[in-house]
Amino acid sequence: MNQATTTKMTNYRWVICMMLFFATTINYMDRQVLSLTWVDFIAPEFHWTNTHYGLITSLFSLFYAVSMLFAGRFVDKLDTKKGFLWAIGVWSVGACLHAICGIATEWWVGVDSAAALAAVSDVKTVATIINVSVTMFIFARLILALGEAGNFPAAIKATAEYFPKKDRAYATSIFNAGATVGALVAPITIPVIAKHFGWEMSFLIIGALGFVWMGFWVFVYKKPEVHPRVNKAELDYILQDVEKDKAVEHEDVPAEAKEEKKLTFKQCFKFRQTWAFAVGKFMTDGVWWFFLFWMPAYLSQVYGMPSSDPKAQIAIFVLYAITLLSIIGGWLPSYFVEKKGMNPYAGRMRAMLIFAFFPLLALFAQPLGYYTYWIPVIIVGIAGAAHQAWSANIFSTVGDMFPKSAIATITGIGGMAGGIGSMLINFGSGRLFDFAERTDMKLFGFQGIESGYMIIFSICAVAYLIGWIIMKSLVPKYEIITVE
Repeated sequence: MNQATTTKMTNYRWVICMMLFFATTINYMDRQVLSLTWVDFIAPEFHWTNTHYGLITSLFSLFYAVSMLFAGRFVDKLDTKKGFLWAIGVWSVGACLHAICGIATEWWVGVDSAAALAAVSDVKTVATIINVSVTMFIFARLILALGEAGNFPAAIKATAEYFPKKDRAYATSIFNAGATVGALVAPITIPVIAKHFGWEMSFLIIGALGFVWMGFWVFVYKKPEVHPRVNKAELDYILQDVEKDKAVEHEDVPAEAKEEKKLTFKQCFKFRQTWAFAVGKFMTDGVWWFFLFWMPAYLSQVYGMPSSDPKAQIAIFVLYAITLLSIIGGWLPSYFVEKKGMNPYAGRMRAMLIFAFFPLLALFAQPLGYYTYWIPVIIVGIAGAAHQAWSANIFSTVGDMFPKSAIATITGIGGMAGGIGSMLINFGSGRLFDFAERTDMKLFGFQGIESGYMIIFSICAVAYLIGWIIMKSLVPKYEIITVE
């Protein structure tokens, strides 16, 4: 009986997974505060247009992209525990910094209240208000992006340390669902805080959550090999790929020894697997960020529903509730691997191809939105679920083929590519929407800003299939990276 008790496998890896889930939830809540407050609370105060908001969000994407390139290397250098602490600490400071942008602008312009800023009508002073406030927010977004860039490299590295390959997509889909939960909680809390306590408090309160998470992470995380709450049975389960990888490589050198060797930054770019991951992220990350940053504005601008309107809050809540279906994204490749006998990469690519077809529904979001706003909300929710399922699997392809010592670095390179794609779509959207409104543009039977949204929805719809085709062309079959 004592032997049975001793050999029963612990499940501490799921505690780590839940910590990653909460970190990702906080990450996306911090990221979404601006999208839920700018139209109804911030823009009137600072005289912003879609172009100004698009500029801020696109530069955030650019900062995030560049930071991702180095964040992965930073996490690999410091290792998972310290790297994650630094990342969430920096982005929490950045989130809180947004709160002082209003006061700083008032001081610069020489007025004593937000109402006075909003009441300014002199063209020259309005231009000063816009320039100063936009600059302040860009700086705050820079700090936010610098820290947030470390979340996924650290989380993917922790997943690779605590889960065997066959479970990584499932574990990733669980912690990645934090993005959805953050997006669910945000619309029913942030506008309420902003309405009753001011938009500044929404940044401060949500930003402070990161510091709470850091207090838990210090005591929760250690490597599984040395963690007292991980017994031998669980450790053997976590490390089950060692012999499998050795068999795939057909070499006598132990896989553990290979994983100790480091890939240089330059070496990472020599592999087609790196470029396949980067292309997949470039083509698809911007779609998710567009939905995240612009859907509250879409409901406000097209349907006249401000973010503080309960109908808009319920709509955004339902939208992101639908994306929780993305959990299937972690189960499906496991089914292909275990039931169909596929290798991990083949199983993931099969699953990703299936998920790539669902965003095509976005082609009908604007046309069918004529009947009710609920149709685009549901369609974007389904497309968002497909994205999160795709995302869980594309992240896991890194752990399938690269040694653990390079996982955060490769994840950072892909994140940079995704950030560049997001920058392009967010900046382009802001400019397009203002142009469509200003010129009363007519396209595909739509007029004004609605025609602009139709164009962007169409781009989002086809991005995944294009990304999958390029990825499959670059890496047609499973190939493990070895370091000589």
